[in-house]
Amino acid sequence: MSTQAAAPGRSRPLAAVLAAVGIPVFMVTLDNLVVTTALPVIRADLGASVTDLQWFVNAYTLPFAAFLLTAAAIGDRIGRRRMFVGGIVLFTLASAAAALSTESWMLTASRAVQGLGGAAVAPLSLTLLAQAVPDRLRSAAVGIWGGISGLGVAVGPVVGGAVVEGLDWSWIFWLNVPVGVVAVVLATTVLRESRGGAVRLDPLGLLLSATGMLLLVWGVVDGPDHGWSSVRVLSMLGGGAVLLTAFVAWQRRNSAPMLPLSLFRSRGFTLVNIVTLTFSAGTFGAVFLLAQFFQVVQGLSPLDAGIRTLPWTMAPMVVAPLAGIFADRLGVRNLIVAGQALLAAGILWIALASTTDVSYGDLVIAFALSGVGMGLTFAPISTMALASVTARERGVASGANNTIRELGVAVGIAVLASIFSSTGDYTSRQAFVDGLVPAVVVGACIVAVGAIVALWLPSRPAPVADEVPPSVPEAVPALQH
Repeated sequence: MSTQAAAPGRSRPLAAVLAAVGIPVFMVTLDNLVVTTALPVIRADLGASVTDLQWFVNAYTLPFAAFLLTAAAIGDRIGRRRMFVGGIVLFTLASAAAALSTESWMLTASRAVQGLGGAAVAPLSLTLLAQAVPDRLRSAAVGIWGGISGLGVAVGPVVGGAVVEGLDWSWIFWLNVPVGVVAVVLATTVLRESRGGAVRLDPLGLLLSATGMLLLVWGVVDGPDHGWSSVRVLSMLGGGAVLLTAFVAWQRRNSAPMLPLSLFRSRGFTLVNIVTLTFSAGTFGAVFLLAQFFQVVQGLSPLDAGIRTLPWTMAPMVVAPLAGIFADRLGVRNLIVAGQALLAAGILWIALASTTDVSYGDLVIAFALSGVGMGLTFAPISTMALASVTARERGVASGANNTIRELGVAVGIAVLASIFSSTGDYTSRQAFVDGLVPAVVVGACIVAVGAIVALWLPSRPAPVADEVPPSVPEAVPALQH
C-alpha cells in the first residue's frame, strides 16, 4: 500500500508514513510515563525533595497540555510539517539537557521544554497522517497510529521500572536523542507540507488560550496538595476560566480564529470531545492509583509492578490497529460504545476485587478487559474527530481533541486523588485500599457516562467537504516552502 507524499505524482509507502508520524508520538508518550517509576533513583542521585519530584512530572504535563491547541494553530499557519519537525528537534535537545542535569532545577527546566516540544508533536502527527493517506485507508492508519501510541503507554512503566532496578536514570532521556534524529530525517523526507485555512496568526487568541489552559491545568494539578478552597488554587482556576471565556468571545469576533467555533456545530465533533474528556478522566485517574497498588499494597518492585500492568497496557497496542481496520465495517460509534462499556466494566471489576491480599489471577482478566476497552476507544475517537471536520480544519480539530484529552487526564488524576485522600492514605496497606476502592469506582462511573454519551454519536461520520477549493492554496506557492 502506498499513499501520497511530498508532491503530486510522488508516493511513499504507508509504512514509511506511519514511521514518520508514529516514532515521534511513541517517544513523547513514553516520556510522559517513564519518569514516574524512575523517580526514586532520580531523587537519590540529585538529592531532590518531594516537591522537586512533583515538578519533574508536572513541568512536562503543564506546557504539554497548555500548548497543544496553540501548536496546532501555529502549524496550520506556518506549515504543519515545519512545526512538527521543530517540535521533534526541541524535544530531542531538551532530552539531552535532561540527561545532563546535575541539579533538580535543571531537570525541571528541561522537562518543561520537553513538554513544549511534545505539544507540537502530538496533535500534528495525527493531522499529517490524515493528510498523507487516502480516505479509504484513514481508519486503518489511525488505528495503527493508536497502536504505536499504545506501545509507548505499555513499555513506559516497564522501562521506568528497569531504570529503578539499576540502570542510570539519564538513559531515559539519552535514548530519545538517536530516536529524535531518525524521526527528523523521516519527517522531512516522507511527509509533505500542508496548512490549514487561516493564513495569518491570531496573537491574542494564542495568548488567551495558552495562558488560560496553563492556569486551569495548573490549578487542577495543585488542587489535591494545596486544597480546592485555597486562594492559590481558586485564583488559578478562576483566572483560567476567565481567560478561556475571553478566548471564546474573541474567537467569535475574529475573522481568522485559531479555533473556529463552527467546529462544534458538528454533533460528532462535539460529542466525541465529551467522550474524550470522560474517557481520559476516568481511565487515567484510575490508572494513577492502580499503578501504585502493586508497590504499596503488595510490596513489589517498580519493575515487577510495571510487568503486571502489561495485560492492560499492551492490549491497546494490539486492539487499536484492529479497531482501525474494522472501523468502517463495524461503525465508529459502535466501537466507541463497546470500548467505553468494556473499560467501565473492567475498572469497576478491579475496584471491587481490590483487597490487601487479592491474588494477581483475580485481577488479570479485568486488566485485559480494560485494555481491550481502551484499544477499541482510542483510534475510533481520533477517527471521529477528524472525520467530523473539513480537511483544512483537521489540524486545529486534532489540537482541540488532544487538549481535551490532556485536560481530562489532569482532572481525573486530581479528582480521584482527592477522593483517595478523603477516605484513605499511604500509612498502611489497608488504608491505601480504603482510599483506592471508592476512587476507582468513581473512575468507572465517569467512563460509563462516556459510554452513554457515545450512543448519540453518528454511526459513520460522513466525509466533510472543504469549503475552500483545493486550488486556492496552490495560488500562493511562496507559502509552501
